[in-house]
Amino acid sequence: MGIAVKEIATNVSVQGSEGTEIDILVVNSHEAIAIEVKSKLSDDDVKEHIARLSEFKKLLPRYENLNIMGAVAGMVVPENVARFAYRQGLFVIGQSGDNLVILNDDKFKPRCW
Repeated sequence: MGIAVKEIATNVSVQGSEGTEIDILVVNSHEAIAIEVKSKLSDDDVKEHIARLSEFKKLLPRYENLNIMGAVAGMVVPENVARFAYRQGLFVIGQSGDNLVILNDDKFKPRCW
């Protein structure tokens, strides 16, 4: 699956009582991917990111007409955490040597919010 990238933003913050932060936001005219980045990814990190994604369009209404997808990335991604994130419909990005790679297989169907 390829996604044409038009815009990349880092540390996207929403201020206020319901504020949130997205580590990396990748956007084009039809979709956006909100990426959570951790040094060691955990199940709790995945759950927290899913909660952020559920509130995304309410907190950032300028993206309300886009398909919002999620991804989690880590330098260390335990296999059980990668499997959990995959089953939740998130892209999983991990380290392979000096590179980062998408760990999802060809059967993966991303969840849209």
